[in-house]
Amino acid sequence: MSQLQQATFHRTSFAPGASSAAVTRDDAPGERAVRILLIDDDEVFLPAQIRKALSESPPEITSARTGAAGVEHVRGCPPDLVILGLQLPDQSGFAAYEKIRAIDALIPVVFLASASSADSAIEAMRKGACDYLCKPLDARRLQQAVLEALSVAADRRHLAHIPTNHAENDEGGGFIGRSQAMLDVCKAIGLVAAQDVAVLITGETGTGKEVAARALHRHSARSAAPFLALNCAAIPENLLETELFGHERGAFTGADRRSVGKFEQCSGGTILLDEIGDMPLHLQAKILRLLQEQVFQRVGGNETIRTDVRIIAATHRDLRVLVAEGRFRADLFYRLAVCTIGLPPLRERGDDLPLLAHHFLGQYGRELGRDVRDIAPETMAQLCAYRWPGNVRELQSVLKQALLRARGRVLHPGSLPELALGAGGTAPSTEHLDLDGFISGHLGPETNDLYEVTHREVDRLLLTRALEHANGSQRQAAQLLGISRQTMRIRLRTLALHVAHTVAANDAVHIN
Repeated sequence: MSQLQQATFHRTSFAPGASSAAVTRDDAPGERAVRILLIDDDEVFLPAQIRKALSESPPEITSARTGAAGVEHVRGCPPDLVILGLQLPDQSGFAAYEKIRAIDALIPVVFLASASSADSAIEAMRKGACDYLCKPLDARRLQQAVLEALSVAADRRHLAHIPTNHAENDEGGGFIGRSQAMLDVCKAIGLVAAQDVAVLITGETGTGKEVAARALHRHSARSAAPFLALNCAAIPENLLETELFGHERGAFTGADRRSVGKFEQCSGGTILLDEIGDMPLHLQAKILRLLQEQVFQRVGGNETIRTDVRIIAATHRDLRVLVAEGRFRADLFYRLAVCTIGLPPLRERGDDLPLLAHHFLGQYGRELGRDVRDIAPETMAQLCAYRWPGNVRELQSVLKQALLRARGRVLHPGSLPELALGAGGTAPSTEHLDLDGFISGHLGPETNDLYEVTHREVDRLLLTRALEHANGSQRQAAQLLGISRQTMRIRLRTLALHVAHTVAANDAVHIN
């Protein structure tokens, strides 16, 4: 089968739950050429260019000189792809495009312009075009655009028969995931939420410390009262004290009136002191007094003010190290560390990444107005292979960038920003894994994840060998390993192991 036929028929032929009528056009690979409808007033030169560029598997090209004729052809005999000129004799290409979408929104459209225009290119892609080309056509660029458009169309047809259910699930206080690590976090939150004590939340940047703090507040007896979050590292030292405690009129230059601080505003509720490890020492003493006695004084004032506030502190730093260096008060640390909740980094959350990725895909797709409904297996393999030093926050950023670049309803690898896979993102071949040598080679002062890395390499070898022994059958391999088939599939995705079907219908394992 040619590249064009593969792009057209791949996936749609096997759309689960699709009726026979729904796949009539795509259920017989190789029986017909790809149908391309060219809507442009050039009925001679352009078709010849397209045939030449796609000479490997010549398509069936139908030409329509006007937008009206092209729309009627789409209505009567829907093509696999439309190449649509922007300047038509009877109407604009954009007007014809809207009419084509009204007939069948799943037909891919590549716009063709006589001259490059930033505005028209932006508008074309904003409206959902698969590509935007300029005359004279470059043969390689045209071939690439057609193949990508047909691949997008195949994904659209496939997804048209798959029920989408990416509804937000806020059970568990805003956390998305089913890993044991996150289950332990939720349990810890449940145990201390109702206890009116200070809590210290630790974890790398981007792991969701504020989400955990809000969950603690929401499940506490203070849930109806205010919740305020303050980043101690983001506010200059000379302003942080007045932000927390307020100030009296005349306390300093520019203080022309009394100001009420966060501890006073939040009385009865909960306040999150994020990045408390960056708080100056003299403020730490005032925080300790507030924790112990629930009283404070405004800056420049003598009045003792009583409040009723629950303090949750969060940090990505090791406070024990800061205490040893004299940069954090030991008494405050011991007071906060009575109840400590540690959030795991994303790389240690097992199978949560696909769940998070799909959740954010739906959430940001709605926010950005992008109708992207699924993530291609190759894309997910890249996401799962990455180390995510910025954790969930970095994943959110990457998916937002990818959505802005995406074309069609499936997120393909080309839409992802560059991911630095070098730091643990790729793995050596498991052809001859010397476990002792592997461990010895990774022993060093800079290594801090040897347990995880070693288990990943063992899993790659174990799953590969089990699948080879089972002739590629995931069901038999899962039975051999004593795990569920679902767990098997997830581990294959996480480790970027692909099972490709051969002509003989046996499965072969490929390691990326």
